[in-house]
Amino acid sequence: MERVVVRVPATTANLGPGYDAFGLALGLYSTFSATPAAEWAVETSGEGADTLARDSGNYVARAMALGLKKTGSDIKAARIECSNEVPPGRGLGSSAVAIVGGLMLADALTDGALGRDGVFALAVEMEGHVDNVAAAVYGGFTIGWNDGAPQARSVAMPGGLATVVVIAERELSTAHARNMLPAMVPHADAAFNAAHAGLVIAGVVSGDRELLAAGLCDRLHEPYRSAEVPDFARVTAALRAAGCEGAVLSGAGPTIVGLVVAEDDKRAFDRACGVCELALAPLSMIPGRRPPLALAIDRHGAIRL
Repeated sequence: MERVVVRVPATTANLGPGYDAFGLALGLYSTFSATPAAEWAVETSGEGADTLARDSGNYVARAMALGLKKTGSDIKAARIECSNEVPPGRGLGSSAVAIVGGLMLADALTDGALGRDGVFALAVEMEGHVDNVAAAVYGGFTIGWNDGAPQARSVAMPGGLATVVVIAERELSTAHARNMLPAMVPHADAAFNAAHAGLVIAGVVSGDRELLAAGLCDRLHEPYRSAEVPDFARVTAALRAAGCEGAVLSGAGPTIVGLVVAEDDKRAFDRACGVCELALAPLSMIPGRRPPLALAIDRHGAIRL
């Protein structure tokens, strides 16, 4: 039977003020393969190998089953292998990665019956929000919205961009993080975020460090979620001092991501590596964090290998 293989990038969402809208695909990947079988079985290596479901309840299997059903395929189950670099529950889009991975497997086994846009629509249906899914599917810097139907665009970045991620050892449930947010926010905070979201877009598109640095501030979710990330101020300060344009919660956290820009992606990644070296010592004094990791931007999104 045919074996198909796909790769999906990790993502960081929100980027400060772009709550539930901005996404960025990162050069950290989970790879999934599937072979049609009589019943569902999932084997996982790498991140989450000891905790993720091994049967039809696994997110990858659930998404693949949905994709196969939507296409009318006669394939009813598969043996799936997951090689995970993306850690679960840390704010790097692991659920979106798994869902997109499963749908991409279904698409590959049905000769592209879903298409990239179909994968996106079904993934948002499963995930419940657009930001991580958009970046995982389309790559690069994405803006997602919902005007009766989920939509997203990958925004051209003519300059270079890279990230430094500081991953927490503990997990934080996205559902719990959402429950921490108030139902209403002050008008001034909404206006603040609208302006700063514009600055982030302008900074990313133009490569202007000052605009990006000015934009990476938030009043809609970080002030509330930081209660669950008590080292937030220390980690972000260390990343800024080491050379990042700014640092924000990655998605709901607890991972924190710093952004750096340069003339092209290679120079930006080199800058990110330099930040890691400078930030290593101060960050090592903060318990419960992995060493800082420089990640390039993934500009392609999910692909079949």
